Amino acid sequence: MRLSKILLLVFVLSFSFDGAYAQTKVTLNLHGSDFEKVIYAIKKQTLYHFVYNQDHLPKKRINLQVKNEEALKVLDDLLENTGFTSTLLQNNLIVISEAHEKLVENTVSGKVLDEYRNALPNATIRIIGSPYGTRSDAEGKFSINLESTQLLKISHVGYISRDCSFKQLEQQPEVVLKTDSNRLHEVVVTALDITKEEKKIGYAVATIKGEELTKAREANFVLGLEGRVAGLNTSGTFAGPSPSSRLLLRGAASMSAGSPLFVLNGIPVDNTQRGSPTEYGGSDYGDGISNLNPDDIQSITILKGSAASALYGARAANGVILISSKTGSKHSPLSVEYNFNLSFDHAVNNTDFQEVYGQGAQNKRPSDLGTAISSGLLSWGEKMDGKPVIQSDGKFYPYSPVKDNADRFYRNAPAVTNTLSASGGGASTTYRLSVSDLNYASILPNSGLNRKTLNLNLSYDLSPRLSFNLNGNYIYERTKNRSYLSDGPLNANYGIEFLPVSANQASLAPGYDPKTGKETPWNNDEYKTNPYFAINKQVNETKRNRFITSATAKYKFSEQLSVQGRFGFDNSDDFLLNVVPTGTAFTVNQQGALNGQKQATTTELNADFLLALNKSLSGDLKLDVFAGGSFRKRRAEVLSYIGSQFIIPYLYIPSNLQSVNSTLEIPKLVTQSVYYTADLSYKHFLNFSTTGRYDIYSTLPSSNRGIFVPGVSGSLVFSELLKWSVLSYGKLRMSFAKTSGEPSLPYTTQTYYSTDFSINGIPVGNFSRSMPNFDLKPFVLNEYEAGVNLIFFNNRLGLDFTYFNRITKNEITNVEQSVTTGFTSSFVNLGKTRNTGVEVMLSGSPVRNKNLSWDLAFNFSHVHNKLVSIDGSSQYILTGKYRPLNANTAMVVGKSITQIMAYDYKRDAEGNIIIDNTGIPERGEFKPMGGTLPTFFGGLSNTFRYRNFSLSFLADFKFGNKVLSASENYSYTYGLNKATLEGRENGVVAKGVREDGTVNTINVPAYTYYPQLASNISALSVLNGSFIKFRQLTLGYTFIPKQARIFKTIAVDLVGRNLFTLLKYTHNIDPESQFSPILNYAGIEGASLPVTRTIGINVNFKFK
Repeated sequence: MRLSKILLLVFVLSFSFDGAYAQTKVTLNLHGSDFEKVIYAIKKQTLYHFVYNQDHLPKKRINLQVKNEEALKVLDDLLENTGFTSTLLQNNLIVISEAHEKLVENTVSGKVLDEYRNALPNATIRIIGSPYGTRSDAEGKFSINLESTQLLKISHVGYISRDCSFKQLEQQPEVVLKTDSNRLHEVVVTALDITKEEKKIGYAVATIKGEELTKAREANFVLGLEGRVAGLNTSGTFAGPSPSSRLLLRGAASMSAGSPLFVLNGIPVDNTQRGSPTEYGGSDYGDGISNLNPDDIQSITILKGSAASALYGARAANGVILISSKTGSKHSPLSVEYNFNLSFDHAVNNTDFQEVYGQGAQNKRPSDLGTAISSGLLSWGEKMDGKPVIQSDGKFYPYSPVKDNADRFYRNAPAVTNTLSASGGGASTTYRLSVSDLNYASILPNSGLNRKTLNLNLSYDLSPRLSFNLNGNYIYERTKNRSYLSDGPLNANYGIEFLPVSANQASLAPGYDPKTGKETPWNNDEYKTNPYFAINKQVNETKRNRFITSATAKYKFSEQLSVQGRFGFDNSDDFLLNVVPTGTAFTVNQQGALNGQKQATTTELNADFLLALNKSLSGDLKLDVFAGGSFRKRRAEVLSYIGSQFIIPYLYIPSNLQSVNSTLEIPKLVTQSVYYTADLSYKHFLNFSTTGRYDIYSTLPSSNRGIFVPGVSGSLVFSELLKWSVLSYGKLRMSFAKTSGEPSLPYTTQTYYSTDFSINGIPVGNFSRSMPNFDLKPFVLNEYEAGVNLIFFNNRLGLDFTYFNRITKNEITNVEQSVTTGFTSSFVNLGKTRNTGVEVMLSGSPVRNKNLSWDLAFNFSHVHNKLVSIDGSSQYILTGKYRPLNANTAMVVGKSITQIMAYDYKRDAEGNIIIDNTGIPERGEFKPMGGTLPTFFGGLSNTFRYRNFSLSFLADFKFGNKVLSASENYSYTYGLNKATLEGRENGVVAKGVREDGTVNTINVPAYTYYPQLASNISALSVLNGSFIKFRQLTLGYTFIPKQARIFKTIAVDLVGRNLFTLLKYTHNIDPESQFSPILNYAGIEGASLPVTRTIGINVNFKFK
C-alpha cells in the first residue's frame, strides 16, 4: 500500500511539472545547488535548451524559491553581479557566457540516433576548438549556436564519434552514430574494481547486462545466468521461492569447490548458505547472494580464471563474479522509473507412472479403513475398474487413475515485484535511490517469501582532485514455511509424489483431527507425514535483516597518480524457528519437538587501499601500476536451541520444552593481504601484466600462515598489425596464475573445548573429534590459460575461444584416523585435482538495418575433471547419500568430482546376472557409475527487434552427468514405475543364472520382487541427467508517447521461464531436480518440490 502511495505521488508530481512543459515559466525550490543544477531544473520545466562552458559557470551555491516566474527573469537575477550573462537566441536556445564574450547568433538544431533509429539521450555535442557544448535531451534533440565555419563533434559512450558542419546539420538534422566495434578502447571492470581497456586483458572475462535478468526473473537472480556464460555451470535446488544456487566456474576446482566470490561495487559480500537438507530431510534456507534486488544491478562481470581473480586471494579460488550497481549520471535531471513484474508459477508433473494397477497390497485393493491406511503408499493392488473403494478418510472413491493430484494439491503461485527508483546528477554529484518489494508465494500452500530492499548510491566530487562514493543496501526478508525436502518427515511433497495411482489427494485433507489436533494416519509409516498436516500445521520460519554498505574516497595527486581508500561492512541478523508441531505422529506422545531455534549475527569488515600510477615511459610505452593492501575480519555469534515435547500445546518456545539443549558459537577469522598489479603496453597491440598477492590467514598455524601467489598475463592485438578489412578486431591472450586457499572452517589447527549440553543441569564439556594439524598449509591452485578474441565484418560476427588447465595441490582433506589416537579424523594437505577444458562463445548479427535486427549468441563448454589423489592411500571418500541409503556420491581417485557409487548386478564370467535362492538378482560390486557434474554444457540465445517490437529466447543444455534418484527407487518399491507392470498377474522369473550356473526358474510375486530388486541393485536409481531446455521467452513492445506529458517510455514484456524440456532421459523426474546446493550432494534427487513453469508480464515506466 505504501508503495502504491509513493507511485501515486510520483504521478501527481509528474502532472504538476509537466503542466509547465513547453512554457517559459518555472517553479523552483532549490537549496545549496550548483548553477548547473539550476539549468537542468529550468530545462526540465520549459521549452528552453542551453549552451554553456561547464568550467565557466558561477561557482556560488544557490538557494532559490520561486513560483510561476519567467525563466529568463530568474536567470537574470541569478547572474547579476557574477560576471556572466544569459542570451536568448532563435530556437529557444539560451547561451550562458561571460559578460564580455562575443556570441555567435547562428543556431542549429539536430537529433542524435543510433543505428536502429532510437534516440540517444545525453550525447555530448562540442564545438571543435571551443569549450562550449551541450547535451542531447531524452529524445536525442539538441540546439547550439555555431558559426558557419565551425564544426561540431558529436559523441556517445560505445559509439563512433562524428564531426558535422553547420551546413550538414541544416540539410540533414538527424545524426546517426554507429556502434563502435573496435575494442581497443572498450573498458572492462576487473579485480579490485579496477577498470582496464579490453585490449590489455590477457585472460577470459564475460559481462552480462543487468536488464537481461529483470524481465523473466528469478527470485535468486544468479539462477538467471544459466546458459548465458561459457564456463559457468549454474544450478539450484527445487525448494520454492529464492532457493540456493550452486555456481561452478570451469568445473569443480577442488574437493571442496563452491560458488565464486561475489563482489558488490568492489567489496566482497557474504554468500553463506544458511542451511540445507541431507538424506534425512531438512529445508533449503537460501544463500546470501539471493538477497540482492536484480532491478539495482547495472552489470555482472565474471572473472573465470586464476589470473583474473588472483588479487582476491583464497576466497577467489573458485572464480569471482563482480556486480556493479546502477548509479545516477552527471549532468542528468531527475529520472524516475517504476518497474512492475507479475508472474505465476505452475507445478509441472514429470512423472510417467503406470495407470493400470491401483492402491493396495499383495494384489488386493483396500477392503476396509485399516487396509486403506496400511496401503496408503502402495500401488500393489488390483487392476483398476472404476468401482468405489475405501480410502484413508473412510470415504469411497472410484478405483480409477487420478491424474490431477499434483495440480489440485499445489497452487498457481503469484510473484509480484514493485520497484521504484529515482536517479540523476549535477556537475559534481550523482545519486540513485530505489525501493523494492517482492511477494513470492510458493506453489506449496501456506508457504512463501517477502523481501523488501532499499538501495542508495551517492557520489560527490568535493574538488577536481577529491571524490567520495557511498553505496548502501538494506534487505528485510521473511519466509514462511519453507518446504521440507528429501525424506518423508514433514515433507508434503513426499506423500503427493508417491501417492498410489488410484488415491485422491483430497482424502488426506485436512491432515489432522479437528478436535485433538493430532495428525491423521494415512499409511503404515508414521515418519511419512500427511501432506495436509505438513502444510496446515508446519512452523518453519526465517527472518533476516541485512545491511551491506561501502564507502570510497579517492584523491588524485595528478592525472597520473591517485590513492583510494575503501571499506565495506556486511551485517546480517538472522532468526530461524523450525518446529515439529504438536500432534505430529512420530514425536513422543505427539507433543512435537523443536528442531531448532537459532539467532545468528554475522558481521564482516573488508577494508582496502589502492595506490594507482599511470605513466607514459615513452611515446609508445605506457605503464599502469596498482599497489595496495586489504584487511578482512569476520565474526559470527550463533545461539541455538533444540529440544523435545512441548508441555503446553502449540506454544513453541524453548522454555516450554520438557528437555532442551542450547549452544553458543562465536567463530572468528582474519585475513591480512598486500598485493600489486602492473600493466606494460606497447602502442595499441602488445600488453604484458603481472600480479602478486601475499596473504596471512588466521585459520592456519602461525608457522604456515602466509603464502605469496603470483600471476602473469599477456595479450597481442594482432588486428592492428594485419590491417585486414574483414577482421575488425583480433587478440591473442595467455596467462598463468597461482591462487591459494585456507580451511573452509576455522579452528582446525588446535583443540577447542565446548559445553553444548548438560546432565541434571550440570554443563558437560566436549571437544572436536578432528585431530589438530599444526603443520597445515594453504592449498595451491595453478592455472594456465590461452585464448583468442575475434570480431569480423564490423561487429557482425564474433568468436571468443579459451583453453584452460588448472591443477590444485595440497588440498586440505579430512581423512580418517585410528580411534586409538583419541580422534576420528584430521585435516591434512594431500588432495590433488586436475581440470582442463575449453570455452567457446560465438556471437553474431545476421540482420541489422533501420527497422530490423537479429542478434544471436551460442556458448559451449567442455570440462574434463579428474581427482588425482585424496590422501595417498584411499581410493574414494563417500560424501553424500540419498534416503534409500544403498548408494552414495563420492570422491573417487581417477574419476571426476563427484561420482555416484552404487551397487550393480552381480554377474558370472559370461556376464549372466546371478540370482539368489529367493529369485532376486544378487547385489554386485559397489562401483562408480558416473559423474554428477556435466562435462558439456552451454546455451543459445536469440534476440529479434522490429521497430518497437522485441522477441528473444534462450535454450540451454547439459550433457555427461548422472542423477542419483530416490524417486526412481521409490517408484519400484511402491509399484509406480512402469517397469513393475511385468509379472503383476503371474509373478516374475528373473532372467539369469543361479550360483551353480543353472538357469533361474524361481517365480516371485511382483510386489515382492521389485522392492527387493530396488534395494539390492541401486544402479537402477542412477539415471542419465542430460537435457536440453527451452529456458526463457520474452515478447515485448516499447511505447514512446509523442504527446504524453508523463512518460518517456512504457515497455511491456510477456515473459516465460522454464517453459518446456526439449530432451531428457529421466522418465519420472526433472533432470535438474536436487535438494542440496552443496557439492557433496550434487546430482542427488529426492522428494523435492516439482519444477515450475513461470508465465508473467513485466511493465517498465520511465517518467519525464
